[in-house]
Amino acid sequence: MKTRLQKKVLLLTHPRKFQSRLLDWFDRTKRDLPWRRTKDPYRIWVSEIMLQQTRVTAVLEYYKRFLRAFPNLRALARADEQDVLAQWSGLGYYRRARMMHAAAKQLANEGQNLPRTSEGLRDLPGVGQYTAAAIASIAFGEPTAVVDGNVERVLLRLGGYGESESLDFWSSAQQLIDANRPGDFNQAMMELGAIVCLPRVPDCKKCPVENWCATRGEHTTIKPVSRRKARLDYVLAADRNGVALVQRAAHSRLMAGMWELPETSAKKSPSPAMQLKHSITNTDYEVRVWKGARPTGSTRIQLSRIEELPLTGLTLKILRRMGLLLHPKS
Repeated sequence: MKTRLQKKVLLLTHPRKFQSRLLDWFDRTKRDLPWRRTKDPYRIWVSEIMLQQTRVTAVLEYYKRFLRAFPNLRALARADEQDVLAQWSGLGYYRRARMMHAAAKQLANEGQNLPRTSEGLRDLPGVGQYTAAAIASIAFGEPTAVVDGNVERVLLRLGGYGESESLDFWSSAQQLIDANRPGDFNQAMMELGAIVCLPRVPDCKKCPVENWCATRGEHTTIKPVSRRKARLDYVLAADRNGVALVQRAAHSRLMAGMWELPETSAKKSPSPAMQLKHSITNTDYEVRVWKGARPTGSTRIQLSRIEELPLTGLTLKILRRMGLLLHPKS
């Protein structure tokens, strides 16, 4: 019979020294990221939504391009959803873009700007506890801790917690936060997990707070995520001027309204024109692309218009590799 684990709170000796050591390290070594050069809550909001479940390197160009198209909250609110999705095309998890667009329209209709507190931010579509705390602490200086996967890993290792123990991550993070520099402290904790306290083989020698760590090495509770394999086959019916695409239904559970190559269950030529690997969440896909005639139900889209459409990330990858994008997105 399983017993309910009592959640513990991480308590460190000399927390002020811990804060000082971590912030000194962050000031010296932090990555130069565009959203760290601003206190504009709108730009910080955009970055935090984009960074959910996405690597920093994948976000950089999308962030710059999105802000060129929608430089402020009012511009985003006025935009058509298809234009928003087109700018998001290739970044994945499109519900994030839809919720951010809905939140912008809600605020614009009410004549409001982004709320200044984490409590107020959580009332917006698509803004959860983490995102609200990140925006409030970084943009407005609210002394509220954030917890993402990187912070969880840091906290577990600091306390040396094992499988038979349960840690209250949010309370533990709140106990540690520097109230004078909450935004920087939160970013420092996430940065530590992202570049030093790695899931496998952490670089403990470079850790600025190693003296407080009870683990100093790989944590036994960090298990590899099980992944499944699948295959996808697509038809590429294209010429110098256009390509055949299909649009997902507006009520689709995943990537509603997005455009993609037509799927097929039959080989269209002796061998595929392209084979590639593509991963989404916990699935690794083997993708094959077959040249063939335009399938019934597809729409021929002029290449000059391709980049105006919201394309799925996989379709964007295929068209880019086939040289069918006039201005390939980074």
